[in-house]
Amino acid sequence: MSHSQLPTDIERVIVNKVSWRLVPFLAILYVFCLIDRTNVSIATLQMQPALNFSNEVYGTGAGIFFLGYFLFEVPSNLIMERVGARRWIARIMFTWGLLSSAMMFVRSPASFYTLRFLLGVAEAGFFPGVVLYITYWIPATSRARAMARFLALTAVLGLFANPLGALLLQMDGWLGLAGWQWLFLIEGMPSVILAFVVFAVLPDKPGDTNWLTDDEKRWLAARLEKDAAHEHAVHKFTLMTALTEPRIRQLCLVFILSSTAGNAVGFFAPKLLKAASHGTWSDSLVSMVMVIPAIVGAIAIALASAHSDRTGRRTQHVLVGYLVAALGFLACVFAPGPGWIIAALALQALGERIGAGSYWALTTNLLGAGAAAGGIAMINSVGNLGGFFGPKLMGWLVDRTGGYTAGLYMAAGLMVVSAILGALLKRQPVYVQPADEPAAVA
Repeated sequence: MSHSQLPTDIERVIVNKVSWRLVPFLAILYVFCLIDRTNVSIATLQMQPALNFSNEVYGTGAGIFFLGYFLFEVPSNLIMERVGARRWIARIMFTWGLLSSAMMFVRSPASFYTLRFLLGVAEAGFFPGVVLYITYWIPATSRARAMARFLALTAVLGLFANPLGALLLQMDGWLGLAGWQWLFLIEGMPSVILAFVVFAVLPDKPGDTNWLTDDEKRWLAARLEKDAAHEHAVHKFTLMTALTEPRIRQLCLVFILSSTAGNAVGFFAPKLLKAASHGTWSDSLVSMVMVIPAIVGAIAIALASAHSDRTGRRTQHVLVGYLVAALGFLACVFAPGPGWIIAALALQALGERIGAGSYWALTTNLLGAGAAAGGIAMINSVGNLGGFFGPKLMGWLVDRTGGYTAGLYMAAGLMVVSAILGALLKRQPVYVQPADEPAAVA
C-alpha cells in the first residue's frame, strides 16, 4: 500500500466508525424533533372541532412555529459553537419536549399561537446544529454522503409517527383527557428523556471519545485542521455574505418556495383525506394510512441519495423530484376518493424526497464546505419561513373557497418554480477545494 493511498483507507475506516456511532443517534433525535413539530396535523382531527378553530386559525397556529424558528435559528447555532454541542442539543430537546407536551393545555387561538411560537423558538438551531456537529467529526470530502445517510435514516425511523398518533387519538376520554391531549403529552416526553441521554453520552469532539484509538484521533484532528485551513478564505459567514452571495439567495428561494408548498399540504393532508372520505374514515384510520406516503418517501430518499452520490447529478434530482411532487399535488385535485388521494400524496412524497437529499448536498457543493455551516443555518432559517406561509395560506384559501382545490393548485405551481430554480443552480460556479493550497472564494 502506497503512502498516497493510506489516508484514503484511513478516512474510510474512521468515517464509517464515526457514522455508525453518531448518525443513527442523531437521526433518532431528529425524528422526535419532527414528530413534536408536525403532530399538530394529526391532533387537529380532534382538536380543531373540539376548540371550534377555523381553518385559518389552525393554519396560522401550525405555521407560526416557523416564525419563532426563523428568528432564533442562527443565534442558536452560534451559541452551540460557544457552549458545545452536548449541552446545547440537550437544552434544545428538553425545552421543546416540555413545550410540545404543554400543547395539551391549548384552549384558545391565543394560547395555540403562543405555544406553537415558543416551540419554534425552542427547536431553533437543532437541524443546522446537527449539520455543524457533523463538520466536527467528518472530513469535508465525506460530509455530503453523511448528510444523505442522516436524512435517509430519519425518513425510515419516522415511519412510526403516524401509527403512534393514531393509537394515541384512541385514548380519547381516558382520565378525562381528550385523545389529542394525550397525543401531545406522550409524544413530548421522549424528547425530555433523550435530553438527559444526550447530556450523558454525546461527545463534543473526537478527543472526548473512548471508541476512537489514539492514532485515529490524531489523524482525524489533523485532517479536520487541514480542512479548516483550506476553508479559511470562505469560513467567515456574515449577514452581508448572505445578502450579497447569489448562491445563498437562490438556495433560500428554492427552499422557501418548496417549503411553502410542502407545508401548505402537509399540515392539512389528514383533514384533506378526512374530507374526501365524507366522514366515513375514522380519525385513527386517517392517521394510519398517512404512513403510506411516509414509507414511499423513506424509500425514495434512500435510493435517490445513493444514486445522486454515485452520479453527482444533484440538480437533475432536484428538477425531476420537485416536478414529480408538483404532479402529486395536481393529482390530489382530480382524485375521485380518499384512496386515490393517498396515492397522490405518495407520488408527492416520492418526488419531494428525490429532490431533498440532493438539495442539501448542493449546499456544500455550491457554497464550499467552509461556508456550509453558516450557509445552511441561514438557508434553513429563511427557507423554513415557508412553514409559516404555507399552512396560513392554505387555511385562508380553504375558509374562503370551501375546499382544497385552490391551495393544491398553489402548491403545485410553487413546486414547479422551485424545480426550475433548482435546475438553474448548475449555472452557478461550484466551489472546488484545491488539493495543496488554501481555498479561494468561488
